[in-house]
Amino acid sequence: MGALIPVILAGGKGERFWPLSRKDRPKQFLKLLPGGQSLIQATAERLLPLAGGWHRLYVSTSRHLAGKILEELPKLPLENLILEPEPRDTAPAVAWLTLQLAERYGEEAVLGVFPADHYISPPEAFRQAIAAGAAFAQETPAILTFGIHPIHPATGYGYIERGEPTKVIADLAFYRVARFTEKPDRATAERYLNSGNYYWNSGIFVFQAATMLAELERHVPEIVQPLRTGGLDAFKGLKKTSIDYAVMEKTDKAYVAPAPFTWDDLGDWTALERLLNPEGGNVELAKHIGLDTNGAIIYATSKDEVVVTLGLEDVVIVRDGNITLVAQKSRIQEIKALLKRLKAERNLQNLA
Repeated sequence: MGALIPVILAGGKGERFWPLSRKDRPKQFLKLLPGGQSLIQATAERLLPLAGGWHRLYVSTSRHLAGKILEELPKLPLENLILEPEPRDTAPAVAWLTLQLAERYGEEAVLGVFPADHYISPPEAFRQAIAAGAAFAQETPAILTFGIHPIHPATGYGYIERGEPTKVIADLAFYRVARFTEKPDRATAERYLNSGNYYWNSGIFVFQAATMLAELERHVPEIVQPLRTGGLDAFKGLKKTSIDYAVMEKTDKAYVAPAPFTWDDLGDWTALERLLNPEGGNVELAKHIGLDTNGAIIYATSKDEVVVTLGLEDVVIVRDGNITLVAQKSRIQEIKALLKRLKAERNLQNLA
């Protein structure tokens, strides 16, 4: 391995894991799962064999998170941080990191872009798939993504419709993308699931730098051209937009490979239930004494905290410092609206 240059995208907020996730402690730094690693540490460990060592592993993040990244990944060379002055979503981030790495390694370099805060298993199957994807991108002008076989009609994910087959490398099949679609309603998601021709969008991309730069120039020159000429000084003037919307929904260079690994985007607290207790019951990441409490997700930062419940169904309870969140699981997606309320309260803004 080592032909691929992996880049970890680590500039997100992960607000739906509030109160554990905050501005200076976003989701990628959280230790949500057993094992003791933060999500970004687990991501780096998965990618190191592909990179061939720390010297070829990069992290794209906001400037204010640089110190925290180096605390989490102390072996990462300082020059391997690709910093943005402020978050502008994934299209400007991908444009900037591609320009930077094309300058260092040449436009023929094959780059992989990986979110810092996903759960993936087993790591060896993941690495084999990514290595096959790198080989595909080396010989094909492609922006490759990995599609996740949907297991339920999720309405919180974007979907990828599979087109005609192209190549098979190391037992991994590659298809043209017929189209990217936005998050569907329930009926549409059920239709996608039943068709067998749609995948969840994993947010993982593999491409030659030259291919990505050409597609950025074609579809969003207003993003890539200012970065070419003005560098980081141009960042604040760029519109916030995702790489899916800016490029992937428009390009004819999009390809998809069905992922031969387990994936979860860890989008909110209910992800812990999917991963730790898929058969039902309570998820207890705290000392919990409960009576007639079912389907609860309970988390406490301090090992000394004791959470006592009585007669609760399908709730999320999170205790972090001086904040306690109690919410219905069905409404956990509304945490962002709750944070807006907190930010509007002058004496509570620091809690958000």
